Amino acid sequence: MLTVTPSIVDFPELAHKAGMGKKFLTQQESEFIVARIEEDRHDAIPEEFNTRKYLAGALDLKVWGFALIFMLTTTITYAIAYFLPIILKDGMGFSPAAANCLIAPPYVFAAFVMIVFAYAGDKYHIRSPWVIANGVIALIGLPMISFSNNVGVRYFGVFLATSAANANVPCVLTWQANNIRGQWKRALCSATLVGAGGIGGIIGGTVFRTQDAPHYIPGITACMIAAGLIIVVALLMDLKFWRANKRANAGGKPIEGLEGFRYTL
Repeated sequence: MLTVTPSIVDFPELAHKAGMGKKFLTQQESEFIVARIEEDRHDAIPEEFNTRKYLAGALDLKVWGFALIFMLTTTITYAIAYFLPIILKDGMGFSPAAANCLIAPPYVFAAFVMIVFAYAGDKYHIRSPWVIANGVIALIGLPMISFSNNVGVRYFGVFLATSAANANVPCVLTWQANNIRGQWKRALCSATLVGAGGIGGIIGGTVFRTQDAPHYIPGITACMIAAGLIIVVALLMDLKFWRANKRANAGGKPIEGLEGFRYTL
């Protein structure tokens, strides 16, 4: 019997070495990626684990800022994922079969929004505007789902809310990755993001109730509050990053202890 053992692509500095009989990158590609990371934040090469360095990252407010934004994002994402079939069936009057079919188009639309925002973020080297834009789009789409009596308008709101919630996940992850340096601070930040995302899932899984049909005002209101807080927290972090960049440009304290490092807004 043939046994297939799954393998995971290694870190960039090792991805050119054969693993399970395959190489993900050539040596030249690997060296190029490592050089880019080193030029940006000087932490491509893994450091030996240090408990003090790992826990010290918890003192950095931006670690928790990213975690909070991610929690608020997943609150909306999970709420829509769990309850959209019910909203379509009990709230908008679609049959069970139609409701299950109508789930797919908003997620297809969300995929295109993700691609557009990813391209724009890479092209213009900015991240937070797309996080904020998703918060605004959610604040437009969510009220349409709840406060309109027109099924077509409500379903269009589903497109906006679904795309905003799902497109914001990679936007937040990328923004975080651009602004956290150091192997163990990045490890801590990843852990806080995953944990906060799980908490958001718990919140999102409880805000919609059967007795609130057909407009589900409490659940929609909770998601709107989450979207509004995404915008507020992102703007506060932008202010923090802008001031730090301005100070560093004026010859002040280096950001993250690295000369030339600048926060990505």
